[in-house]
Amino acid sequence: MYHMYKHHARLLKTGHHNHPLALRRLLLSCAASAPASLSYERSIFDLIASPGTFAFNTVIRAHVDSSPSFSLSFFSKMRVSGVSPDHFTFPFVLKACARLQTGLDLHSLLFKLGFDSDVYVLNGLIHVYGCCGFLDFALKVFEEMPERDLVSWSSIITCFVKNGFGYEALALFRRMQLVGTVKPDEVIILSVVSAISLLGDLELGKWIRGFIRRNGLELTVPLGTALVDMFSRCGCIEESMRVFDEMGERNVLTWTAFINGLAVHGRSGDALRMFHDMKNNGFRPDHVTFTGVLVACSHGGLVSDGWHVFESIRNEYGMEPLPEHYGCMVDLLGRAGLLNEAYKFVTEMPIRPNSIIWRTLLGACVNHNYIELAKKVKEKINELDSYHDGDYVLLSNVYGGVGQWIEKAGVRNSMREKRISKNPGCSLINVNQVIHEFVAGDSNHPQFESVRQFLVSMIDSLKVVGYTPDISNVLFDIEEEEKENTLGYHSEKLAVAFALCCFTDRRTIRVMKNLRICHDCHCFMKHASDVFEREIIIRDRNRFHHFSKGSCSCQDYW
Repeated sequence: MYHMYKHHARLLKTGHHNHPLALRRLLLSCAASAPASLSYERSIFDLIASPGTFAFNTVIRAHVDSSPSFSLSFFSKMRVSGVSPDHFTFPFVLKACARLQTGLDLHSLLFKLGFDSDVYVLNGLIHVYGCCGFLDFALKVFEEMPERDLVSWSSIITCFVKNGFGYEALALFRRMQLVGTVKPDEVIILSVVSAISLLGDLELGKWIRGFIRRNGLELTVPLGTALVDMFSRCGCIEESMRVFDEMGERNVLTWTAFINGLAVHGRSGDALRMFHDMKNNGFRPDHVTFTGVLVACSHGGLVSDGWHVFESIRNEYGMEPLPEHYGCMVDLLGRAGLLNEAYKFVTEMPIRPNSIIWRTLLGACVNHNYIELAKKVKEKINELDSYHDGDYVLLSNVYGGVGQWIEKAGVRNSMREKRISKNPGCSLINVNQVIHEFVAGDSNHPQFESVRQFLVSMIDSLKVVGYTPDISNVLFDIEEEEKENTLGYHSEKLAVAFALCCFTDRRTIRVMKNLRICHDCHCFMKHASDVFEREIIIRDRNRFHHFSKGSCSCQDYW
């Protein structure tokens, strides 16, 4: 900023402050100092009597990253002033539109002005459609491009990844390789890694790791960090550790990704040690780091360590805890059975607790069958968010768990009156690169009957070695045998039974589930891992459970 002011002062002193060429250079100087200089740049721009395309492009570009709405405002002013945009204008304008998720009407203007074959402009248009969720339009623009460069492929792949279409993104990457006209760079590989993280497919994760090695791509900090996170999400924290150890350089994001991975895989002590190693190596933790460490403490029952970490946010680092940090502390105290302490913590928070924090406490009340506090907490949630299905299910569960069927029925009736439905349990499993979905209470899978029969025989086998269905999780006033039948068809059990039918070898069984695994299924998986001599990894809504030889990585604390 100092050099910019000095430059302007020199122009004023020499009388060149209104010279078009001098003002162009001053605008460029302001753009180089953005975003601090943006208000100053706008005042300089206003001094130009008749700004041309270059001046508009400069001020539009300067505002794109930090103030995209100003970029679009200047573009509108450019059009009103009759100044013609060029092929430099639209990439910046489209970037601003993408950030604001607007500007779909620009497509027709691009064609009208003859930019329908400009690769840079079309790349920007693909990005806009992707950010707005219009993947069909983004793909149509991509397919109709007369030529494509590396950015074209990167843009379309990123569009699909950010909209949750991992397999489609990978299909485009394979197609790019077959075309052979461009060589993937780090940006594209990062998108591919993100796609695999989304899918949680370990085999694909190993494949992209091998691809990086074979193509001689450097394990940079961004790429290494992405791989650490990817392997964690794919259920293999050991591979995350290998990548972490191989990295010659790391930053806060790298350490945070690894700590988060250790936390969700039940390696609480390791996560805490890595946190201390991170600080000893001179890195300052950020808010995301603290969230990961607190999650680790919560999953490991490390109450005193959790308190120490939480208090250090303000006392040691001068940062204010975020709602996420308060939520982690409520979870930590709730899991440990310190429900009154958790309630006191919530009511004394310096910020207003949101529905998520109250919901976390409600879940803890259910796990510990603390009915009176559960009702009080549910009333607090009703004041903030009275239509969340999970809250009613949790309260219903706590009534059913202690046999209060009339109260449970009242909760269920309230759900029906408000037209609130419960999301069914759903589990996904990858068998020979085909994703199979199993839904609780749904027999639509083409092999459901054979899987059901095999599951029945599995349950009989497991009962011989001590498995007893935990019918407290079936919250209906029905006969014991019917409760066992209801439990038997939970989605993760069906998925594991299907895997055992399909896999003749002893490969690890990996299942992704949308809800928290119940106590009965948890017990079932422990016995199944022992009797069938398989490692079973369940990724539920909160964490990974590694079942092996009759035990779980969570140590039955989850």
